[in-house]
Amino acid sequence: MKLRLFLIAGLVCSLLLAGTSCRQEASADEKGKIRVGIVFDIGGKDDRSFNAAAFVGVKCAETGKRPDGQPCEDNKGALGIVLRDVEPGNPVSIEPAMRAFAERGYDLIIGVGFAQAPIMDVVAKDYPNIHFAIVDGASQLPNVASLVFKEHEGSYLVGVIAARESKTGTLGFIGGMDIGLIHRFAVGYEEGAKSVNPNARVIVNYVGVTDTAWNNPGKGKELALAQIGKGADVIFTAAGNSGLGAFDAVEQQGKDASGRAKDFVIGVDSNQNGVKPGFVLTSMVKRVDNAVYQIVSDVVNHQFKGGFHIYGLESDGVAYAMDDNNRALIPPDVIQQAEEAKQKIIAGQIKVTDAMTK
Repeated sequence: MKLRLFLIAGLVCSLLLAGTSCRQEASADEKGKIRVGIVFDIGGKDDRSFNAAAFVGVKCAETGKRPDGQPCEDNKGALGIVLRDVEPGNPVSIEPAMRAFAERGYDLIIGVGFAQAPIMDVVAKDYPNIHFAIVDGASQLPNVASLVFKEHEGSYLVGVIAARESKTGTLGFIGGMDIGLIHRFAVGYEEGAKSVNPNARVIVNYVGVTDTAWNNPGKGKELALAQIGKGADVIFTAAGNSGLGAFDAVEQQGKDASGRAKDFVIGVDSNQNGVKPGFVLTSMVKRVDNAVYQIVSDVVNHQFKGGFHIYGLESDGVAYAMDDNNRALIPPDVIQQAEEAKQKIIAGQIKVTDAMTK
């Protein structure tokens, strides 16, 4: 097993670091710059959701521009870093990728996804002088920053919007992996919906129980069509790349005589309103990009702190997305109701259940 791990590490090193030794010093163009390595989960950086948001954060730190070349929001400028990324493709390649970065003495190593947390703990213990950050994971190590979000709060708000816009009173929720983190989305969504319509019915399904649940859009579409068949006319996805299948499902249902979609999907993590314009009611945005950019900035400015970095409504860490793709779909009074709920949550007047603590 150790020999296999060593061989995988060597392969990762050679592929990603241009054939140089993992122990080689920084190249001439890297000297004096903060070096950041990011390891995505198996959905990959182009999933248009969770990983994609993390990729936006590191690209803004590297270039001051998003991956598509557009300017970064909030005047996020380039931080003068050297960036390398790994898309492991399978779980066994995650640890070798992290170790490849650590062996080269990278200043910050970022892992994307809760499943990487135990792996990062093992690696970070071996490299106590290197900074690590885990998105959606928890660690007690002093050299690991845990970037976590109050997903239940943002999900509550899109639940309010979904219930107001539903004609059937039946909503859908499609989660990726059947785990506590995704239950947090589902419970918040249902509580938000029932705050508007106590009789609202929420159909909940999960794609699977392994890592492959994040990368199966065919299954996501199958579940969405089944929920639509049971009356759901607004479906919230928290399923990574698998959730894109639900976008196809609602588009397949078409539009009514007035030109409005018969059924809607709600995106997650990134702003997915533009994936299927007119069929996406809104997106529950998790500002992974902001969190990742901030932790890179902290390292650049020698202000890194381990422990929990928590992002909720009060810090715009979670939100619902409004833009030209969906503004005509949601009446002003619905937005007003969602905003009122937001302020009550921030003030503590509304307590949204956190399924991770139950």
